[in-house]
Amino acid sequence: MMQFSESTVARFAKEVAKYPAEQKASAVMACLAIVQHEQGHVSADAESAIAAVLDMPAIAVHEVTTFYNMYNQRATGRYKLNVCTNLPCALRDGDKALEHVCSKLGVEPYGSTPDGVFTVQPSECLGACADAPVMLLNDRQMLSFMTPDRLDELLAMLKADAETNPSGDRPRYAADEGRT
Repeated sequence: MMQFSESTVARFAKEVAKYPAEQKASAVMACLAIVQHEQGHVSADAESAIAAVLDMPAIAVHEVTTFYNMYNQRATGRYKLNVCTNLPCALRDGDKALEHVCSKLGVEPYGSTPDGVFTVQPSECLGACADAPVMLLNDRQMLSFMTPDRLDELLAMLKADAETNPSGDRPRYAADEGRT
């Protein structure tokens, strides 16, 4: 079974301490987020190890991992693009936005570019229906009104950044500053 570092175990303990002892499984999302942040994704071995720490069945951890699209089950590209294809976004071309991004990058949905820069995923509702079509960049930054021109601008900016910023510091999408 996978072993976590002392610092990771300490971070888990800090999260578990927020709940009554008999409800420590409530820290599962926080523990998954810690592993994802440290390792880039949550492997099946990590799920099993988290289950052991939280005294819960491994399948229950796996159910949480697979329910939320913010947890990656395998390594993703430097830029993970979740494009909302739920009905409100689809009615405002969210499905076309996904097709546009996939076509521009030469990948299928859930695929990654060969250079490891991009991973593209369809997404369920991101909760910004009035701003459709929307997408989520690296599980953190909501991007609104993603027309083909804005998508092209985003992809060009991220490609350029990947070439000029090999350290991996992730910039904010300047054209989306101040938007929700």
